[in-house]
Amino acid sequence: MSTSLGVTRPDKASYMLRAAAGDAGRAYKQQLIDLLDIVPGQAVLDAGCGPGTDLPALAERVGEEGKVIGIDRDAAMLATARERTNELPVVEIREGDVHALPVAAESVDRAKIDRVLMHVADPAKALAQLHHVTRPGAVIGLVEPDWDTLVVDSEDLDTSRAFTRYTTDHVVRNATIGRSLARLADKAGFLVKTVAATTPVFRDFQDADHTLGLGRNLQQAIDESYIDQQRGRRWFADLSEGEFYASFTLITVICSR
Repeated sequence: MSTSLGVTRPDKASYMLRAAAGDAGRAYKQQLIDLLDIVPGQAVLDAGCGPGTDLPALAERVGEEGKVIGIDRDAAMLATARERTNELPVVEIREGDVHALPVAAESVDRAKIDRVLMHVADPAKALAQLHHVTRPGAVIGLVEPDWDTLVVDSEDLDTSRAFTRYTTDHVVRNATIGRSLARLADKAGFLVKTVAATTPVFRDFQDADHTLGLGRNLQQAIDESYIDQQRGRRWFADLSEGEFYASFTLITVICSR
């Protein structure tokens, strides 16, 4: 489906795979997997695995004697994840919700949840589920953005700020959860060990448009009379000319059970 700004709304699986393949996506994902300190033979859970972006890397870490469980509730995501891992016998794909994980209690050595809590109805319940299925001593990795930190360079600073505010107030359900991750993990009963922030930087307008939803979210803001149409269109057109800069903050929390 195309917006009147001339951008195409991608399907979820394609969007997530492209975002993960970019420089920013590869960097923080590599950091997350390294911090999980996975060793061969362990059972690893990817809660909200999406199209299976990280499952091959996790499978490589656990080796032939380990197990990787990918869980998602979206049928299209699950189909893509199965296709990407059908030659990896240690990977098991399960349909399920992060609020009620289809995993036995205290059966997982490592777990990750990556850019999922910002979308869920009850992040605290999802973290309680992770606590329930992980073993004592397990290591858990959490990554979420803080969309209040989204900045888009423009001479029209007011519209850039309005776009960020619209994103946090109307587009993302739990838009600032990144800053709350450590506190929520502590309340769920985890021992917080590491809190790190990374800043993905976008210098290419097309990549930013795809990953940050510049065109599609602006069109939505215009349709809802949050941003004036003429001003919004001018702002968007100006972004595609000359030097481009946008960034936001991702927060990674590593904790133990």
